[in-house]
Amino acid sequence: MIPIVDLKRQYQSLKPEIDAAVAKALENATFILGPDVAAFEQEFAAYSGAGHGIGVNSGTSALHLALLAAGVGPGDEVITVPFTFIATAAAVRYTGARPVFVDINAATFNIDPALIEAAITPRTKAILPVHLFGQCADMDPILDIARRHNLPVIEDAAQAHGAEYKGRRAGSIGATACFSFYPGKNLGAYGEGGMVTTNDADLAAKIRKMRDWGGSKRYYHDIAGFNYRLEGLQGAILRAKFPHLDRWTEARRRNAARYTELLAGTGITTPVEMPYAKHVFHCYVIRVSADRDRMVEQLTEAGIGTGVYYPVPIHLQEAYADLGYQRGQFSVSEQLADEVIALPVHPDLTESEVETVGQAVLAAVSCRA
Repeated sequence: MIPIVDLKRQYQSLKPEIDAAVAKALENATFILGPDVAAFEQEFAAYSGAGHGIGVNSGTSALHLALLAAGVGPGDEVITVPFTFIATAAAVRYTGARPVFVDINAATFNIDPALIEAAITPRTKAILPVHLFGQCADMDPILDIARRHNLPVIEDAAQAHGAEYKGRRAGSIGATACFSFYPGKNLGAYGEGGMVTTNDADLAAKIRKMRDWGGSKRYYHDIAGFNYRLEGLQGAILRAKFPHLDRWTEARRRNAARYTELLAGTGITTPVEMPYAKHVFHCYVIRVSADRDRMVEQLTEAGIGTGVYYPVPIHLQEAYADLGYQRGQFSVSEQLADEVIALPVHPDLTESEVETVGQAVLAAVSCRA
């Protein structure tokens, strides 16, 4: 079986470095925040082109705190997309605000900037674009709309570690940006983890307090806060893995390019890297116009792991029925939800495994012809 992600193989390739980092963290016995977290915050923020990084316990917590720091609260609205992981909308609801959806661009899977302005109301408090699958949203028109309406832009960069937009890295473009270090991400912890990055010192200070019970000194609480701290062990592991991120990104891009080459002319829609972007291929997502589930079955039978990200857009999820959206309102998101299949693209694939995956897809296509 060629899995969609192979964390065991990755660990074996880094075992001496990971084991040494964990052993040192255990000896230091600083298990919540601590020196490794502080150092990783600085390193990852600098890598992302941001002045400040605040480590938290998940990407969802990062989104929640970034929204709160922007002043989002009950009765407000936040513009985002229905085609994303549920955490994007959930974080909005955690603040008491309402997610307001606009549809995506079929080529990029990202928010369609041309649809944003029509969704703005007097209650709109922020715009939350998602850099889905590792490619940045088209940020300049989004930022232009935000400036004209005096709205902060919060990047959901959970899948976009190292992704670039016109030479700027995800994490440095909006007022804040939110990363996830869930184990399967391009840079993953061995547990949960996340980070908010920003170039605004005041926002950074506020978020830093909120992630640790609302204070900068133990038992003194200046504002309402949360227990959203990043664990010291995860900071140590992320620091050990971080120097490999660029190499892993290039391997992902190389694997993606080979798939695109193999699948050319088959009728399958392969990912498009936009001229403004450097795609980091957290996922390599193809589109199959008919009977997607049958192709998933065929690939499984051939020993190929796949993923369907995401089978049901958020506006059609039962948990969000109270928002009042109906099927047909976001036709691009709904169509793609029926067509997408993610293939293994992780950096630990061998060349022969990439070829095997590509040939299995070609075989599945020929069976459907």
